[in-house]
Amino acid sequence: MAKFVALFLFALIAVSMLQTLVSASENYQLMNKRHHNRYGNGSLKSYQCGSECDRRCSKTQYHKACITFCNKCCRKCLCVPPGFYGNKAVCPCYNNWKTQEGGPKCP
Repeated sequence: MAKFVALFLFALIAVSMLQTLVSASENYQLMNKRHHNRYGNGSLKSYQCGSECDRRCSKTQYHKACITFCNKCCRKCLCVPPGFYGNKAVCPCYNNWKTQEGGPKCP
């Protein structure tokens, strides 16, 4: 009887963990879809690049260089990722444009 109870509790915990994983995955996909519609390639008009790059570069100490490269990337990709740093996955063109040395071109 004790083995049955232990096995039952183990199965219950396993199902609960699986349900949590599935729920987290669905939330991530929904969030990513929401960001993609708002921030993905082609989500901006060229006249919006200036204000989006001002937002993106507002907290960096290398403001002039950030603005220059952000605007160049925005004109090519028509998108700027959300936030001040990172989050480039929602804008693949912006994320994948590299320098000759292989580093990221877009801030």
